[in-house]
This record gives sequence, structure tokens and C-alpha cells, in this order.
Amino acid sequence: MPLFIVNYKEEAIVGTVTTSLDIEVDNLVRLEEHRQLSQISLVASENYSSPAVRFFEGSIFADKNAEGYPGKRCVAGCEYADQLENLAIERAKSAFGCEHANVQAMSATIANFAIMNELFQPPDGLMAMRLRDGGHLSHGAPFHASGQNFRWCFYGVSETDEQLDYDEVRSIALENRPAAIICGGSSYPRLIDYEKMHQIALEVDALLWVDLAHTAGLVAGRAIPSPFPHADIVTTSTHKTLRGPRGGGLILCKNSLAKQIDRAIFPGLQGAPKMDMIAARAVLLAEVQTDRFREYARDVLRNAKALERGLVHTGVTLISGGTSSHLLLLNVLRCGTTGSEIESSLLEAQVVANKNPIPFDTLSPSKAGGLRIGSAALTTRGLDEVQCFELGGKIGKVVMSASNPHRVADLRSFVRQNTQGLPLFNRKWVA
Repeated sequence: MPLFIVNYKEEAIVGTVTTSLDIEVDNLVRLEEHRQLSQISLVASENYSSPAVRFFEGSIFADKNAEGYPGKRCVAGCEYADQLENLAIERAKSAFGCEHANVQAMSATIANFAIMNELFQPPDGLMAMRLRDGGHLSHGAPFHASGQNFRWCFYGVSETDEQLDYDEVRSIALENRPAAIICGGSSYPRLIDYEKMHQIALEVDALLWVDLAHTAGLVAGRAIPSPFPHADIVTTSTHKTLRGPRGGGLILCKNSLAKQIDRAIFPGLQGAPKMDMIAARAVLLAEVQTDRFREYARDVLRNAKALERGLVHTGVTLISGGTSSHLLLLNVLRCGTTGSEIESSLLEAQVVANKNPIPFDTLSPSKAGGLRIGSAALTTRGLDEVQCFELGGKIGKVVMSASNPHRVADLRSFVRQNTQGLPLFNRKWVA
């Protein structure tokens, strides 16, 4: 049987594949690989996992039913699954400095919903950031399952600077007395002061729950402050800035909540975990504790600021005036266009981004007044500050004149020149 070789850390990892392939699926995989290699992804929720992480996805552990928890499985033959899950748990605790970790959630959204179902009962009140101001749909959006059963109240950003007003957050909390305050979201470009949020939660006797999905890698890489010890619960996905396998969630919490948190996932919401994905998460959680990953996290922030400078230089208005993380949110309404139009123009130039509502948006989400971009994926590919400044300027010119074909062509030329021969995961990040 033929061999395939994955080069990792200057060594060969060798395995076998069958000679019989599904040609239709194989063709789609090859097309997707070509698409990713020939485009620049600025989607803030996307990244590229390392060859080691990808190697352990789909391993032999994919075929093992390990329903339950280490030492308390519902089926036999879990001795190695137990060791694997315990290894992932210990690495998660070490990476984030938390007391307890659950590594079984299939996604951060599932983790969020599981916690709500276990820890709170209707008509308990929950408080979160308003969706249009940067929150996440699993934080009580009326069209999401999380918004159906609880008494929700929401806080948002100030009209003056489009950043959180902690005095207003406190006022809303005092008025509504929620059982938990959720902070973190999907399109808020600034850091959150966890200490201030903790003080507000203490004042109203609420749990502080941080959804760290977007900035978990920056925390693990010691590039931004951690929500611990202020947070009672932290949930996160394992991709985005964490640069791990897509389709995974972590729940980190204090020991006092450990039993409830574990029960929330199993048997509360999920059945057997995907042990191959836990293997991939374990590899990820070792990677994020290396000096190389800490350098990566710092470069993600540097590249985001370089994109910011390039955009501002061309006259683009940024929500909150800029970024303190990997994420930038552009106000394209100021340019007389929509997020969907800019998304399409950028795609013509082989740049992938996404339309996104902005605070006080007057457009529907399908059109949106904003565009969300992020620096995590392009940093994984190895782009530097000089390239990001130039990229930000060329994107800015498209935003300011989306109908100008020369601007789109200029951006497309930049993408072609800077992606040719460039791998998705740059070797300089291999620990």
C-alpha cells in the first residue's frame, strides 16, 4: 500500500492510506485546498491548525465509544481513552491556570447551552452583551435556543466611543439582578476588563461567565490578560486564535462548579465524546504552552494593529477607533456601501472576510453596515507587519471605492504575489 508523509518538526510521520478513494470527495478536498492556498482568509473565526493537530484528528480513537468520564465510562476498553482525556484536562488546566477543565464539548455554543440548562432554571435572569454590539447568538439571541427559556437583559457599547461603559453595565445589573453575567462575544474588537466585570457580578451576587472563544489563544499565549482568577466559568472554542481543531469546546471553571459543569455536558446534553478530537485538543493544549506559540500570539496583535494603520491611512472608519485584539470591525456605512457589497468585492480579489452588523446598525444582517476581519489566520501563514499594513491599505481603498475595478485588481495582485508557494501553516510556528 502507498505511503503518505506529513512533514512535522523536521521528522517524517508515516502512515498508510488505501488505494481505493472516493474520487468525487477527493476532488472537492483538492479544490478546497487550492482555494485556501490561493486566498487570504481574514475571517476572524478562522485559522489553520498545525500538522500535528490535523494528524491526530481522525485517528484510531475516532472509533472508540468512551461515553462518560475517565474512570466512570459506560463501556469497557477505555483505559487509553481515560489516559488521553486526563492528559487533555491537565494540559488545559496548565495552559489557562484554571482549577477544572471539561474537554468533551463538541463546540463552544454547545458548551454555552449545556451550562445554561444545568446551572439555571427559568425564570432565572441572565445578562449578556447585545448581539449588534458584539455579542454572540448563543448569549440569548431571541432566534436561538438560548434565548427561549430565560429572562434576558442586555448591555452594549456607548454611542460616543463604541466601547463598553462599565457604569452602564453596573446600572443594568443592579436593576435586573441576573444570576450570571456573560462577557465576551464575536465582534467586539476591544479587551474586556474582567476585574471590573467581576466586581459588578459580586455586587449583584451573580456568576461571572466569560466566553473566550475569540481571544483564547491570545490569553493562552500570554499576549492579553486572562479572565482568571476573576471568572467563575470560561467557555471557548478550540479554533480561532487558539489555532486548534475546528469543532471543539472547552469549559474551564472553579472546583466548586466542577461536578455541575461535567454533568451539564454528560449526561445533560451530549452522549459519547469524540476521542479523536480530544486527542487533537491535547496536542493543541501542549502547543499553546510553547515559546513559539507565545511569539505567534504577539504577532497576531502586531498584525492586527498593522491592518488597523493601513485601513485608517486610507480613511476607513473602524468601530471603537481600532482594535486591542485580533479583530477589527469596519464601519462601511460611512462610505455609502454595505458589508455584503464589500464582502463580494473582496472575494473577487481573493480575500475572504464577512459582513457583520455594527453598533446602532440601520441595515438588516443580510446586508449589514460593517465588515469583520481578523489577523489570526494570515499570521499562521506567516505574513508580517509590513505586508499587513500594505494589505490594510489596499482593502481600505476597495472599501472607499468598491465600484472601482482597478482597486480590486490591485488587491488581487497583492494576494497572488504574497500567497504563491506560501503554506497554510508556516514552518516558523512549528515548536
